[in-house]
Amino acid sequence: MTSGPHAMGGPGLVSGVRQAWTRQIMGLPVSVHLRGPGDPAARERAVAAAFAELERADALFSTYKSESQISRINSGDLAVADSDPLVREVLGLCERARELTGGSFDAWRIGPRAGAVDPSGLVKGWAAERAAALLAGLGDDHYLNAGGDIALNCVAPLAPFWRIGVEDPRDPGRLLGVLALRSGAVATSGIARRGAHITDPVTGAPATALLSATVTGPSLLWADVLATAVIARGGAPLDWIAGLDGYEALAVAADGQLTHTDGFALQPA
Repeated sequence: MTSGPHAMGGPGLVSGVRQAWTRQIMGLPVSVHLRGPGDPAARERAVAAAFAELERADALFSTYKSESQISRINSGDLAVADSDPLVREVLGLCERARELTGGSFDAWRIGPRAGAVDPSGLVKGWAAERAAALLAGLGDDHYLNAGGDIALNCVAPLAPFWRIGVEDPRDPGRLLGVLALRSGAVATSGIARRGAHITDPVTGAPATALLSATVTGPSLLWADVLATAVIARGGAPLDWIAGLDGYEALAVAADGQLTHTDGFALQPA
């Protein structure tokens, strides 16, 4: 996705040790943050497994690698029926996403050419959510950020919130505000960094009415899908997001105007 949230220091104390790891995967910086009493060796194993999960997803789904299964499907070299079960799972989820968003998310419409499929708008959130699940058994609070798509959780009842700074797409050095969360997901999509790469489902033209959209909710997979769909719909009202249980959204228009659902709890930076 595009410019997105950052982890920030939060108030309060957490017993145990805080550690962070960073790796470049999918052409994006991926960071893992852990805090709490977790065993150091178990942490290293879990983090290594999380990074491996993301690398596996990149190998299967990258549209930039000719040997990936998605590239081979698009070139006609591999039938979907013969692809990895995870590829078939993701393509099924893309169908569900198209139905959920009324066509605003369409992995086939945004493909690199007519008839091709590009599940990138779903894969990153899906893969990051799977990777974060591998951290859940450590007994630590965890936070995984894959290029602005974030999965997080606080285990201890008195642990401080994770504080997520949301970038201003017009000025990446400035924050629009801060989200204070203890669990769930944050996903951001937009055109500020990657250009107009999402298609308006009505006109078929690149969607340019919004610079960015940030969605919070219980699932990173679906927050990622919804953020992409908000961009595709442009200036359309966000009422449809408010009708989805647990999800909230913030949209930034090209003129800088902010629109958000009632429950999007953005605090001053």
